[in-house]
Amino acid sequence: MGAGVMNKGGGGGRRRRARRGGAQPMSEINVTPFVDVMLVLLIIFMVSAPLMTVGVPVELPKTAANALPGEQEEPLAVTVTAEGTVMIQTTEVAREDLINRLRAIAAERDGDRVFLRADGSVPYEDVVQVMGALNRAGFSNIGLVTDTGGPSLDGATVEAETTGN
Repeated sequence: MGAGVMNKGGGGGRRRRARRGGAQPMSEINVTPFVDVMLVLLIIFMVSAPLMTVGVPVELPKTAANALPGEQEEPLAVTVTAEGTVMIQTTEVAREDLINRLRAIAAERDGDRVFLRADGSVPYEDVVQVMGALNRAGFSNIGLVTDTGGPSLDGATVEAETTGN
């Protein structure tokens, strides 16, 4: 008569999985929650980074100057308020202690870049005295911070939103 063909394993060659009391634990790592957390952190930092500027309110004079290019090290900011007080970043400093504090800061920094911010109502003499103190303390690269968009000497008005020197 004829020879027969035997199938081993039965069921068309599919393997059967042994189920033990319900669902099996997943062996893969689910990265979706990690991605969600990272995106939330990215948005938080993108929103909060522009808010981390020097928080001393001064009314800067407007000029037609262009903005300064960015740097790797955050420059030191010295501010002269409308009342005549001098502040390093956000800390008030007495004028007689200014040079000593600036020398201590200059010893710790790599660059000599400093931004001088002065209220528009501050007398020129006060601004120049602070500039002299900066120079004497070792900061020779002084940038005067102003608001752009003010009148230029040719009578035209320049429109911009950044600070410059």
